Amino acid sequence: MRVLGIETSCDETAAAVVESQPGRPPRICSNVVLSQIAEHAAFGGVVPEIAARAHVEGLDGVVAAALAEADTRLSDVDAIAVTAGPGLIGGLLVGLMTAKALAAATSKPLIAINHLEGHALSARLMAPVAFPYLMLLVSGGHTQIVLVKGPGSYERWASTIDDALGEAFDKTAKLLGLPYPGGPSVERVAAGGDPARFDLPRPLKGEARLDFSFSGLKTAVRQAAGAIAPLSRQDIADIAASFQSAIVETLEDRVARSLLRFRADFADLAAPVLVVAGGVAANRAIRAALERLCRDHGFGFLAPPAELCTDNAAMIAWAGIERLRAGLPPQDDAMIQAPRSRWPLDMSAAPLIGAGKRGAKA
Repeated sequence: MRVLGIETSCDETAAAVVESQPGRPPRICSNVVLSQIAEHAAFGGVVPEIAARAHVEGLDGVVAAALAEADTRLSDVDAIAVTAGPGLIGGLLVGLMTAKALAAATSKPLIAINHLEGHALSARLMAPVAFPYLMLLVSGGHTQIVLVKGPGSYERWASTIDDALGEAFDKTAKLLGLPYPGGPSVERVAAGGDPARFDLPRPLKGEARLDFSFSGLKTAVRQAAGAIAPLSRQDIADIAASFQSAIVETLEDRVARSLLRFRADFADLAAPVLVVAGGVAANRAIRAALERLCRDHGFGFLAPPAELCTDNAAMIAWAGIERLRAGLPPQDDAMIQAPRSRWPLDMSAAPLIGAGKRGAKA
């Protein structure tokens, strides 16, 4: 089974071909990502209109490159999987319409994929992780703890009540005058800072609920920076290190409580696993802390390599394969599927923030 995946939900234009054969591990035949960092760097964040135009300009070439790298013709793939949401509506529209055109022209099945499901299942591209497992999703738009029961079956245990973790990293970086993207910049600068210099809050630490909050921490960073302005290079490094330390402690507390709940709910499971996915999962300090936490609690730890943490099409193609292998056929209405800026992975979970005309946030 070979599936072409297309991903255009934010600021990466991506296409990939992934192959699955019985009795063999999955193989990423190609994984082409055209980054838009240069286009957005001057603004310190993603500009939706610029992102959509860049997708229009680059997607055809990216798909052609992915097929060529995989030594595969479009007629040889078994299905086309595409991100249909959540994300920036303009970018989603570009990818979805392109996938529909390719599916119509070749009579191939079209699979509309929830971007979050791509992250949730991406670890199984690297290792045969058995269901159920626990996932911490930390990205620019989402911070969640999710019970992954199988393709199409998810239970959200926690979410952020305000900002996503990746958003907090980006805004902190912009406040400190660090280049975009913010997450890698903060991590790099924090390596030379004193994490104990600034006493920043650890939001919701110690509370029984499993949810996250990062808005207050972001405000505390702004106040700390304002109190000692103008900032020296060492000041910036110390604030970045203190911010990252607060994030690590907060995640350790929230995740530790989730591991205990998982243990209680699945007491007979011999080898429980925590999967960490999303762009922020590439942060080495966060990875190291969560790996230690899992070791202390008797959990396996798995995080995809950095190139599969950030937005990519290999995880979208793999999610399509997972759904087909699980007997979940392509949706009958995939060809009339509209892009969804909001699309919760767990449709039954009560939204913690914003639920307007576009629906609940993921």
